[in-house]
Amino acid sequence: MRDGFIKVAASTPEIRVADVDYNKELIAQGMDQAWKDGIQLLVYPELCLTGYTCGDLFWQEELLEKARRGLTELVMHSLGKKMLVFVGLPWEKDGKLYNVAAVISDGELLGLVPKRFLPAYSEFYEERNFTPGEEEVTWVTVNGKRVSFGSKILFSCPEVRGLSVAAELCEDLWTPMPPSISHAMAGATVIVNLSASDETTGKNSYRRNLISGQSARLLCGYVYASAGEGESSTDLVFGGHNVIAENGVILAESPLFKNSRIVTELDIQRLRADRRKQTTFSVRGREGYEEVLFHLEERETKLTRFIDLAPFVPSDERRKAQRCEEIFSIQAMGLKKRLKHTGCKNVTVGISGGLDSTLALLVTARAFDLLGIDRSSITAVTMPCFGTTDRTYKNACELTRRLGASLKEVDIKKAVRQHFSDIGHSEEDHDVTYENCQARERTQVLMDIANQSGGMVIGTGDMSELALGWATYNGDHMSMYGVNASVPKTLVRHLVRYYADTCKDERLSAVLLDILDTPVSPELLPPKDGKIAQKTEDLVGPYELHDFFLYYILRFGFRPAKIYRLALLAFEGTYDKEVILKWLKTFYRRFFAQQFKRSCLPDGPKVGTVAVSPRGDLRMPSDASAAIWLVELEGLGK
Repeated sequence: MRDGFIKVAASTPEIRVADVDYNKELIAQGMDQAWKDGIQLLVYPELCLTGYTCGDLFWQEELLEKARRGLTELVMHSLGKKMLVFVGLPWEKDGKLYNVAAVISDGELLGLVPKRFLPAYSEFYEERNFTPGEEEVTWVTVNGKRVSFGSKILFSCPEVRGLSVAAELCEDLWTPMPPSISHAMAGATVIVNLSASDETTGKNSYRRNLISGQSARLLCGYVYASAGEGESSTDLVFGGHNVIAENGVILAESPLFKNSRIVTELDIQRLRADRRKQTTFSVRGREGYEEVLFHLEERETKLTRFIDLAPFVPSDERRKAQRCEEIFSIQAMGLKKRLKHTGCKNVTVGISGGLDSTLALLVTARAFDLLGIDRSSITAVTMPCFGTTDRTYKNACELTRRLGASLKEVDIKKAVRQHFSDIGHSEEDHDVTYENCQARERTQVLMDIANQSGGMVIGTGDMSELALGWATYNGDHMSMYGVNASVPKTLVRHLVRYYADTCKDERLSAVLLDILDTPVSPELLPPKDGKIAQKTEDLVGPYELHDFFLYYILRFGFRPAKIYRLALLAFEGTYDKEVILKWLKTFYRRFFAQQFKRSCLPDGPKVGTVAVSPRGDLRMPSDASAAIWLVELEGLGK
């Protein structure tokens, strides 16, 4: 429950059709195991207490009475278990039969939610036995207690802020206006679906897409439990296809044709964050809805859901390649438009032999190809100075030649030394002035060369550097168009690797692979024994950690303690907790202190869900205090 996580499950028992006592025992055993496993929300399939395929047996008084008594026994069995359980059964009300989800918790029957839409096509004929449920909530008396009956019921938990659960049944999801739409608009953050969806060729893919899509549209968690083996196979086969999704992402899914229970955690805080940010999603109020409270026991929720240590980079190789191609295209198309609009047919790129400038040059080359302009109009400028190594210099030159751009070398050592003399700075004092003088001189050179050809300077800095403020103000911080401005460092590496793997020039690929193998460095300090002396990640911390922090801070607004918890899980075995905490503190300090640099960024295309442009995603004051975040961080180390 801490940090907004709740453990949820969708379970398919191997029932016997019409054997209520047997099915009841299976459900009760499943409840016991779920409680033991720390599950807080448990969903069973549609009509699982009797079986979905009973047909006209639903008209038998004995079956209906057995189901009613079986539910009463399950309610009693739930006593002492502060969890929310959804069980399907037939229910008679006002002389009509309804297909309902019974909602039970800790010895109480909290509500009965009827199925709204009954299929009567193809293999389905539910209208023969059941009556469509109504939205409006009425009441029924069960064992002397008044119980809510209707679709518009929200089951809310005071112990978990924002946790509100609503239900729909099977076909409800497949209709043009599923009940879950109004549920979400009324504030439900979790939708459960009790289903008995049979298997036909390709139906599982369609079902998966429905569930994923609905969770994305409604910014909710979606727990889908379907009937499986045990139902009658007279005409149909049921695959037990259980799915749990969260805002478009499938968190857990069962194999077909194997009855099973799937378990994961829904992040209610994450869903609340999504809803806060998306202005087109609005809760319209709970008019017509009955809110029923349930309580969860304070228990530590052990996280089993996958925490990606590289949230900006797809783990699947096929998706990664697809994502890299999309990002290259977005970057190139953005630059293409800017060049076309300004009429520029020449650009200048500072090329260092590092990852960022390499990516910028690759993107520029693609933009020129799209415009039909010869790549020779790209002037790649290498500006060796005190920290330049032979390796990076040679790679920069070879990369430029292989891409067909024009190479220009401007040794800036003499100019920088003159500047040191002008301002009275010792060349032996390797402080921030020593470093920034070189960065600003490089930018001045690039700007002036661009002026000579009526062109523009293409920025190379990436989003991770901008988040940390790892850029020289009015130095590499400035350009006419920053193609990498919303690309995090961890993704830069994969973009360059993708180009190396897909280009048909073996020598170009070899250069790119060597650049990938080179330590990240601005090369502003003199090398030691011919090797890079200034390694960025030794100074500001590992970029894979910072990109992880950046994602959860800006994408979801998580508090430091939760980000720290997630990082411990994601980087277990890679970094110990002291290292993670150290760099998390560094990130917050630098992120708040360096907003003034981000407030005046050049234009650049947004490529993902997180960006730091002051004109788009990050409207942050430069003078904001980081105090409350740093106080929480200090408490984590005690």
